[in-house]
This record gives sequence, C-alpha cells and structure tokens, in this order.
Amino acid sequence: MAHCRTKGFLTFLILWIISRKSMTGAEIASELQKRKGRKPSPGTIYPVLKHMKEENLVSVDENKSYTLTKKGEKSLENHLQAFIRTFHDIDEMKLCCCGNRHIHTKHDKDEE
Repeated sequence: MAHCRTKGFLTFLILWIISRKSMTGAEIASELQKRKGRKPSPGTIYPVLKHMKEENLVSVDENKSYTLTKKGEKSLENHLQAFIRTFHDIDEMKLCCCGNRHIHTKHDKDEE
C-alpha cells in the first residue's frame, strides 16, 4: 500500500514539474533530485512515465520530451486539490508541534 502512495506522489511531482515545461526523463530525474535531495533511478522513474503515457496524462515527442496533456492538466489539478485538502492546516500542526516541543523543553528545564 505504501508503494502505491509513493508512486502516486511521484506521479504528482512529475505532473507538477512538467506542467512548467516539457522535459526528458533525465531532466525530470534531475529536477526531482533538486527537490528531494536524491536522484531517482531509471527503474523508478521510467515505469511511472510509461504508466502516465498509457493513461494519456503525458505525451512524448520525437526528442523523448514529456509534455502534459489536457487529461494530465486535469489530473494535476485534482492532485493539487487533494494535497491542499490534506495539508490545509499544516501551519497549525507546525505551531502545535513546535509549541508542544517548546513547552516540553521548558518543562524539562524547570525540573532541573
């Protein structure tokens, strides 16, 4: 199940990356490396790109550059809406976590 979610997140990232400009698989991998800190292997990225092409989310030209299709644009929009719904209150969560950590740290110091 985690693999499916990871694959879905990778699809979302790729859709977002190529929504800005067409890119080859290698360029997409390099862009992912900039964002995630490590470059995905060809065995990770190309099966996802193949699936995206089969689903008509992307098209591929003679230079092997991937471009978002209309269906891909709609899928990206749906992914973005789901992301926003999921993480709409992330600032609140950060405040809560940081606040609790700060209170916990202060409490620990008071006990010393």
